[in-house]
Amino acid sequence: MSDTPFPLPYAGLDLAGQVALVTGASSGLGRRFAATLAAAGAAVAAGARRTDRLTELVGEIESRGGRAVAVALDVTDAGSIVDAVQQAEDQLGPVTSLVNNAGIPDAQYATRMPLELVDRVIDTNLRGPWLLSCEVARRLIAAKQPGRIVNISSVGALSYGGGAAALYSVTKAAVIRMTEALSAEWARFGINVNCIAPGAFSSEMMDGMLSRLGAASEVGPRRRLGDPAQLDSTILYLLAPESEFVTGAVIRVDDGQGPR
Repeated sequence: MSDTPFPLPYAGLDLAGQVALVTGASSGLGRRFAATLAAAGAAVAAGARRTDRLTELVGEIESRGGRAVAVALDVTDAGSIVDAVQQAEDQLGPVTSLVNNAGIPDAQYATRMPLELVDRVIDTNLRGPWLLSCEVARRLIAAKQPGRIVNISSVGALSYGGGAAALYSVTKAAVIRMTEALSAEWARFGINVNCIAPGAFSSEMMDGMLSRLGAASEVGPRRRLGDPAQLDSTILYLLAPESEFVTGAVIRVDDGQGPR
């Protein structure tokens, strides 16, 4: 152990010098991710459609000594994706970390979903993250620079009980497979691609789902929803330099809520 180049413990979470783009940053998990990464030293491009909320978030980050910018981003629009990455790069420098967090539920039985909703769920939950990942990776590869991509899936990708969210489950399962496939393709370029599969966490989206479906707010064997802060350690680990050897992983953070 005395000749190892890695100090004990090799577990720092310092993101200084990194530029992170976080999608869906106007509320919920995305807002928490953006604030957490900024607190760890990253310069953060907070992306979402609701730019008024992003301005408020950027102000909060800057008041704590962090660095952040608001970036208008509609992940269903390919042109908006390219523009957002360029804006982040122009204002903060090359994007070295991407958190694909933006997502929407369907809350509809498969046979009752209008085509417009089908397209919107697929575009938001799968096509957008794919295009964003490729845009960021393309630039990193051209610059011969390593990077990190973290995709946010769901435990709903791992099982489905028939509760009016079939397409959501399908798209989130595809996000897991996307993570695995892109991690293999980009490993030789030093780009790590990993995935978090959260359970039920308190958020604007979850509140809407619970109100529509009439589900109890207490879920799982511990009868509780997660707090977004309980994902801090996982997102920081996957974006920190110390997780260099980890790629293609799917980390389930669900408090035992889902079936095993």
